[in-house]
Amino acid sequence: KLAGLCKTDRENYNKYWEDISPFIKYGCLKDDKFCEKMNDYILFRNLEGDYITLPDALKISDEEKKAETAEGENGEKVEAEVVDEGTEKSDDAGNTEQQEDRKESEEKILYYVTDEKQQSQYINLFKEQHMEAYVLKHNIDVPFMQQLESKNEGVKFRRIDADLTAAFTSETSKEKEKEFEESATKIAEMMKKALGKDITVKVQKLKDPKVSSILTVSEESRRMQDMMKLYQLNGMNMGDFGAEGQTLYLNADHPLVQYVMGHLQEEVSEKLCQQLYDLAKLQNAPLSAEEMTAFLARSNELMMLTLPKTE
Repeated sequence: KLAGLCKTDRENYNKYWEDISPFIKYGCLKDDKFCEKMNDYILFRNLEGDYITLPDALKISDEEKKAETAEGENGEKVEAEVVDEGTEKSDDAGNTEQQEDRKESEEKILYYVTDEKQQSQYINLFKEQHMEAYVLKHNIDVPFMQQLESKNEGVKFRRIDADLTAAFTSETSKEKEKEFEESATKIAEMMKKALGKDITVKVQKLKDPKVSSILTVSEESRRMQDMMKLYQLNGMNMGDFGAEGQTLYLNADHPLVQYVMGHLQEEVSEKLCQQLYDLAKLQNAPLSAEEMTAFLARSNELMMLTLPKTE
């Protein structure tokens, strides 16, 4: 009946979806046969409020991937790289890397949002690049996504802040890439000293010049953290997974990041690094009470530096 309603009266099916979806998702988790029958009639609400079926969402994902690989920085078509016949990769590590790249390219990624306010910066980035993401904010959605991944080969769900796709970055020269890597290493050392934990730092040119920093957490690490939180609710201490899987991206075109890269030895740069991290984290997850106190105090200190000196 549900499949028939989706086929013959899609408008009403869309209208009722939010009310019936928890029961459908629960049914999919409890009954594999029901899940297989409903697979093509599950709806996802996108950022514009439209409802998309799973097959249509996968088609959109394929189109986005093709567009991402086919267009260069200026929107021009990019020729495929030609490799000389005489150059072959005999190294096992190289072959493994090729296999991993091929596997990743075959994956169909569906991005999702759990909090439209908290993740607004990432949402804006997606909208600017005309990329699709879907709102999945209920507790049942986590196991439901895992169920769909197991039933649909190659399908992977990633939260909107799980990685920084090539669509958000601009091309840079090899010389600049090396310069950015050196700066990132030094900034990472500064971050470790300031924050007391290891953070992977990458300096890249982002297409949005207003964004100074972005924090991503790999989907695998996030799911592990969510599982650990459930264990902790049951009184089990599973340790601190705070920075696990985190990558801080700094926009090389932003004035704050440029200042830090040019003044790595100055005390104010350490404070700016902490500020850039906290600003990025605020779009990813709430700050703890201690982090918020430190963030507010540091914000006041940095604002005081802008005041004219009085004799």
